[in-house]
Amino acid sequence: MSIENKIRIKLRAYNYNILNESCQEIIQTASRTQAKTIGPIPMPTKRRIYCILRSPHVDKDSREHFEIRTHTKIIDIYEPSSQTIDLLMKLNIHAGVDIEVKL
Repeated sequence: MSIENKIRIKLRAYNYNILNESCQEIIQTASRTQAKTIGPIPMPTKRRIYCILRSPHVDKDSREHFEIRTHTKIIDIYEPSSQTIDLLMKLNIHAGVDIEVKL
């Protein structure tokens, strides 16, 4: 039984352009150290819809709907070296991107 050495990076953002740029930066960094990358794998977009009354006292029928879309992508890095991990830790990612790393 061999234990595979793998890093799974999960990226979330409201803006998909920033998310795509961050994915490209991570893949380029991993490829510089000859680590195998799989991804970015797009996950289903989550939509949160909020219904708000336009007027709090009258016109109950008059409402507005707002939505927030959360885009998610997963990148798997196989056989990472210590140099790969160091470069990924030093990488500057956009402020609107949430990163979750599992070893």
